[in-house]
Amino acid sequence: MYPSEAVNGRVYVVRRMKLEDTPKVVEIEKEAFPENWAPTAFHRELRNKYMSYLVALKRNGLGDFHNTNNGSTLIASSPEMSKSSPDGGGLKEWLSNFRHFFVEEKSGAPADKSITGFVGVWFMLDEAHITSIAVEGLHRRKGIGELLMISSIELASLRNSRVVTLEVRASNRSAQLLYEKYGFHRAGVRRGYYTDNNEDAFIMTTEDIGSFSYRAGLQRLKMEHQAKWGESIRILA
Repeated sequence: MYPSEAVNGRVYVVRRMKLEDTPKVVEIEKEAFPENWAPTAFHRELRNKYMSYLVALKRNGLGDFHNTNNGSTLIASSPEMSKSSPDGGGLKEWLSNFRHFFVEEKSGAPADKSITGFVGVWFMLDEAHITSIAVEGLHRRKGIGELLMISSIELASLRNSRVVTLEVRASNRSAQLLYEKYGFHRAGVRRGYYTDNNEDAFIMTTEDIGSFSYRAGLQRLKMEHQAKWGESIRILA
């Protein structure tokens, strides 16, 4: 049994980044950050136990996936799962009731050209820090950046982080509005943080993501995202 697909057959997938994804991710990174771009050493970053990278992909249906019983963790915003946790209950407990939703990608697949965006998260003690988030130009304004944000927060919860933090350009109001939507608030300023123009960065952070109020708000936002943009499958472990 799979989560229901979007009306148009399109399914958005978020999964862990693999080494063979690097060329496409580097392309997206260069396009998104041309002003001070230098390629991230993903081959090294992917071996760092304190770093996690997720990639977003666009699929037409679920043909590239198959059932498995290997214990992979799937987080999906399906109506069935949403109804199972109306009060935004603990994510791990919620997932334990849906072990039949396990999927994995077929092994030996070539580099995936359907990657549309990525996000990097650095874990420090009880904090998850979003280091970068980018979506390919052709796929912007389609809810993918927001889907990556949702996935990052879910991953932080699975890693037992208490808060999620990030930096954002002081002039990037559109990004700030998205972060505020997901419960981030300004906690400080890093003066001259961006080397291309010496622009300040706002430090933004969430409240405790394990709190009842935050979990309930996140659940509502996930349902709204699904209603607007369609089904998403998020494989985070």
